[in-house]
Amino acid sequence: MSSGLEPSYDANGLVPAILQDSVSKRVLMLAYMNSEAYSLTQEHGTCHFFSRSRNEIWHKGATSGNFMKVVSIELDCDSDAILIQVNPSGPACHNGTESCFEAETEELTN
Repeated sequence: MSSGLEPSYDANGLVPAILQDSVSKRVLMLAYMNSEAYSLTQEHGTCHFFSRSRNEIWHKGATSGNFMKVVSIELDCDSDAILIQVNPSGPACHNGTESCFEAETEELTN
Protein backbone atom coordinates (compact mmCIF):
# COMPACT_ATOMS: atom_id res chain seq x y z
CA MET A 1 0.00 0.00 0.00
CA SER A 2 3.05 2.27 -0.12
CA SER A 3 2.37 5.63 -1.75
CA GLY A 4 6.06 5.99 -2.57
CA LEU A 5 6.09 9.49 -1.07
CA GLU A 6 7.09 10.53 2.43
CA PRO A 7 5.34 13.43 4.18
CA SER A 8 7.19 16.52 5.34
CA TYR A 9 7.00 16.28 9.13
CA ASP A 10 6.97 19.39 11.34
CA ALA A 11 9.59 20.24 13.97
CA ASN A 12 7.93 17.74 16.34
CA GLY A 13 8.07 14.97 13.74
CA LEU A 14 4.32 15.09 13.08
CA VAL A 15 2.04 15.67 10.11
CA PRO A 16 -1.75 16.23 10.23
CA ALA A 17 -3.88 13.47 8.72
CA ILE A 18 -7.44 14.15 7.59
CA LEU A 19 -9.71 11.11 7.35
CA GLN A 20 -12.49 11.19 4.78
CA ASP A 21 -15.17 8.58 4.12
CA SER A 22 -14.35 7.17 0.68
CA VAL A 23 -18.04 6.83 -0.26
CA SER A 24 -19.82 9.84 1.25
CA LYS A 25 -16.71 12.11 1.10
CA ARG A 26 -17.57 13.38 4.58
CA VAL A 27 -14.63 14.50 6.69
CA LEU A 28 -14.47 12.16 9.67
CA MET A 29 -11.59 13.31 11.82
CA LEU A 30 -8.20 14.95 12.10
CA ALA A 31 -5.30 13.24 13.82
CA TYR A 32 -1.50 13.31 13.66
CA MET A 33 1.02 10.84 12.34
CA ASN A 34 4.72 10.46 12.89
CA SER A 35 6.87 8.38 10.55
CA GLU A 36 6.15 5.18 12.50
CA ALA A 37 2.37 5.68 12.41
CA TYR A 38 2.56 6.49 8.69
CA SER A 39 4.55 3.31 8.01
CA LEU A 40 2.22 1.16 10.14
CA THR A 41 -0.79 2.57 8.30
CA GLN A 42 0.72 1.68 4.95
CA GLU A 43 1.84 -1.74 6.16
CA HIS A 44 -1.44 -2.82 7.78
CA GLY A 45 -4.01 -0.95 5.69
CA THR A 46 -5.75 0.50 8.75
CA CYS A 47 -5.06 3.86 10.37
CA HIS A 48 -2.43 4.33 13.06
CA PHE A 49 -1.78 7.70 14.64
CA PHE A 50 0.47 9.40 17.14
CA SER A 51 -1.26 10.58 20.30
CA ARG A 52 0.18 13.92 21.33
CA SER A 53 -1.42 13.70 24.79
CA ARG A 54 -0.19 10.15 25.53
CA ASN A 55 3.02 10.48 23.49
CA GLU A 56 2.49 7.08 21.85
CA ILE A 57 1.26 5.33 18.70
CA TRP A 58 -2.39 4.28 18.70
CA HIS A 59 -4.20 1.98 16.30
CA LYS A 60 -7.60 3.51 15.53
CA GLY A 61 -10.20 0.89 16.44
CA ALA A 62 -7.96 -1.31 18.59
CA THR A 63 -10.18 -0.82 21.65
CA SER A 64 -13.48 0.26 20.06
CA GLY A 65 -13.51 -2.02 17.01
CA ASN A 66 -14.11 1.06 14.85
CA PHE A 67 -11.23 0.50 12.44
CA MET A 68 -10.60 2.81 9.52
CA LYS A 69 -9.66 0.70 6.46
CA VAL A 70 -7.47 2.70 4.11
CA VAL A 71 -8.67 3.11 0.52
CA SER A 72 -6.14 5.74 -0.54
CA ILE A 73 -3.48 8.05 0.86
CA GLU A 74 -2.69 11.40 -0.75
CA LEU A 75 -0.24 14.10 0.26
CA ASP A 76 -1.08 17.73 -0.35
CA CYS A 77 1.00 19.88 -2.72
CA ASP A 78 3.61 20.63 -0.01
CA SER A 79 3.58 17.11 1.45
CA ASP A 80 2.80 18.61 4.87
CA ALA A 81 -0.73 17.23 5.22
CA ILE A 82 -2.21 13.81 4.47
CA LEU A 83 -5.68 12.99 3.15
CA ILE A 84 -6.68 9.40 3.88
CA GLN A 85 -9.82 8.05 2.32
CA VAL A 86 -11.22 5.22 4.41
CA ASN A 87 -14.01 2.70 4.72
CA PRO A 88 -14.97 3.05 8.41
CA SER A 89 -16.20 0.01 10.33
CA GLY A 90 -17.95 2.23 12.85
CA PRO A 91 -18.02 5.78 14.19
CA ALA A 92 -14.81 7.75 13.73
CA CYS A 93 -15.25 9.92 16.82
CA HIS A 94 -14.48 8.73 20.33
CA ASN A 95 -17.87 10.10 21.47
CA GLY A 96 -19.70 7.67 19.16
CA THR A 97 -20.62 10.00 16.32
CA GLU A 98 -19.88 9.24 12.69
CA SER A 99 -17.62 12.28 12.43
CA CYS A 100 -15.70 14.41 14.91
CA PHE A 101 -17.33 17.36 13.14
CA GLU A 102 -20.86 16.76 14.45
CA ALA A 103 -21.18 19.84 16.64
CA GLU A 104 -23.43 22.67 15.56
CA THR A 105 -21.58 25.17 13.45
CA GLU A 106 -21.99 28.86 12.96
CA GLU A 107 -22.47 29.86 9.35
CA LEU A 108 -20.51 32.87 8.25
CA THR A 109 -22.21 35.46 6.12
CA ASN A 110 -20.68 38.32 4.18
